[in-house]
Amino acid sequence: MNFTLKQLRYVEATGRLGSIANAAQELSISQSSITAAIGALENQMGFDLFVRTPAKGISITPGGHETMKLICGFLVQSRHFEAEMMAIGGDASGSVRMSCYATAAPSFLPPILKAFKTVYPNTAIKLLEGNMEATMAYLNNGEADLALVYSEMVQERQNFTPLFRAPPYALIAADDPLARSASVCLADLAERPMIMLDLPRTREYFTDMFAQFGLKPNVVHTTRSAEIVRALVSGGHGFSILNICPPDYRGDDTRFRAIPIRDALKAPEFGIVTLADTRQPSIVKAFVQQCVDLKQAGVFAEIVIN
Repeated sequence: MNFTLKQLRYVEATGRLGSIANAAQELSISQSSITAAIGALENQMGFDLFVRTPAKGISITPGGHETMKLICGFLVQSRHFEAEMMAIGGDASGSVRMSCYATAAPSFLPPILKAFKTVYPNTAIKLLEGNMEATMAYLNNGEADLALVYSEMVQERQNFTPLFRAPPYALIAADDPLARSASVCLADLAERPMIMLDLPRTREYFTDMFAQFGLKPNVVHTTRSAEIVRALVSGGHGFSILNICPPDYRGDDTRFRAIPIRDALKAPEFGIVTLADTRQPSIVKAFVQQCVDLKQAGVFAEIVIN
């Protein structure tokens, strides 16, 4: 077969974005170039990768799905090869593409990126954010070299490097009498109005926490934004429960307090997920090691409540 890396990238973008127009826009090329690449590969494969429907765009054929998996895997390896070539001579450079659990990212990413860019200033960092399921999807489809997420998301043929445990804590308005407590128990919270961070898997995690003691939270508001959670708690609309605690949540000038939950039975572990059967570029390995070094230095202790 005779094809170019550029053609494969055009086809991959079309399959990922579901549209020739979207692929052309992302890659800053003409739609005719995308169409030509698809046609050339289909001719060599002997079957259609996509079904074109007027006014509805394209859809991937069954054979196209299998081909896309192979193309994605090949493109991942080509990026790793490029990074290894750039690292020859001892100058670690290239890029690290990471997917991050968006709710937690503002707390743990700044110290990681600051430390890494200090040691490897020539490295480019690409961030992909989303909920936990989207974060893992970026890793599994080859868009990310690694994922920063909770260990419960780890699947077969994946490696997990733990960074810290994140016990749940209660976020309570500063003028609430309960905010003066050194810690609270779930029974203290069950009857109070709760603001639920409602993302995939989080609702089940929080409700199961109460259910283990035969309790049920009194959910009065739900939101997908941690910032809205903070605003509602500050306004006295209820308490919330979170796991990762940004350093600015601890100041005396805030309108809320982060209080440990003493009878929480599970402290989920947060860390780095990589694909077990994929050889990582040197710069990605260096990034993981940098995170481990920060863990050993106690940097992540500042973003958890014990």
